[in-house]
Amino acid sequence: MRKVYMDYAATTYVKNEVLEEMMPYFTEKFGNPSSFYSISRETKIALDKARNRVAKALNCLSSEVYFTGGGSEADNWAIKGIASANKEKGNHIITTKIEHHAVLHTCEFLEKHGFEVTYLNVDKEGFVNLEELKNSITDKTILVSIMFANNEIGTIQPIKEIGSICREKGVIFHTDAVQALGNVKIDVQDMNIDLLSLAGHKIYGPKGVGALYIRKGIKIDNLIHGGGQERARRAGTENTASIVGLGKAVELAMENLEEHSKHLVKLRDKLIDGLLKIPNTKLNGPIGDRRLPGNVNVVFEYVKGDSIILNLDFAGICASSGSACTSGSLNPSHVLLAIGLPKASAEGSLRLTLGDDSTEEDVDIVLEVLPPIIERIRGASSP
Repeated sequence: MRKVYMDYAATTYVKNEVLEEMMPYFTEKFGNPSSFYSISRETKIALDKARNRVAKALNCLSSEVYFTGGGSEADNWAIKGIASANKEKGNHIITTKIEHHAVLHTCEFLEKHGFEVTYLNVDKEGFVNLEELKNSITDKTILVSIMFANNEIGTIQPIKEIGSICREKGVIFHTDAVQALGNVKIDVQDMNIDLLSLAGHKIYGPKGVGALYIRKGIKIDNLIHGGGQERARRAGTENTASIVGLGKAVELAMENLEEHSKHLVKLRDKLIDGLLKIPNTKLNGPIGDRRLPGNVNVVFEYVKGDSIILNLDFAGICASSGSACTSGSLNPSHVLLAIGLPKASAEGSLRLTLGDDSTEEDVDIVLEVLPPIIERIRGASSP
């Protein structure tokens, strides 16, 4: 049976067009962008081109884009940098219970250093209550950090409305858009976004590179100190080849956004319809256009997620579970618990995420292979 990859939310491959643009910067175009001779000017020009590509995708100034070592670094910089630079104003940060751990663990770190954090509840589909957000903002609030789209259940937050509330209240708004970029339209101006994190490896670019958009005029401290790279905001010799790859990947994602989304929505909805025919199965997250185009997350009652993943792997299907089984943790997904699932149900979750190379045949294979796996596991666990 052919291999089926359905974990695009975890990572993507590097597209050929991206790799082709990257290759010269490993070999003949190897100059340090901070030097002044010709081969270094070539790499400096390449960085500027990549920065312009990212800025065009976000509708911001190229001078507002700073390259990082990935989405997690961008999240850390946004939150720690704002906290450090604005502590004279206040020490209160607002986020949600379903953020990526790059945000949650950063907030937990800051709590140990005198900051107060409010973790907003979400409803059963993963949406923030805007009134609760409004009521949580105080005169000590310096930052609101709410992800654009959830990596597990696909919920797309009302970012423009959240940004408007923050702008009205005079509070800085950061969004982790790592899962959103390349799947939905992003406009930092229209959506009142002050800071935005993104990563290359979710959009068919290389791993280990990302970016942070910082609106002009935002007061933020550096996370990494050293040389004067990235306009003295992020020290360290730039990862030129990967930055070039990120820029190309962003450009391709914008060119294919509408076609990509339609393709994934069609496959997603077919997959959801088929999975829900399995007895005692429930969809996690919203339906329709409020869900990421390629995201499917379901719970199979009376089944452990790690057993599903292992059986799918044996069948040549790559997927992931809400349970952190691969790390040795027995705890179910914090996202599923936050939307109200009982612990036992959350442990039976399965996330299938689609991408550019996903086909109807892939969906058919999953819908053929998975039902007997679930039936077999349930049968084996029956008394």
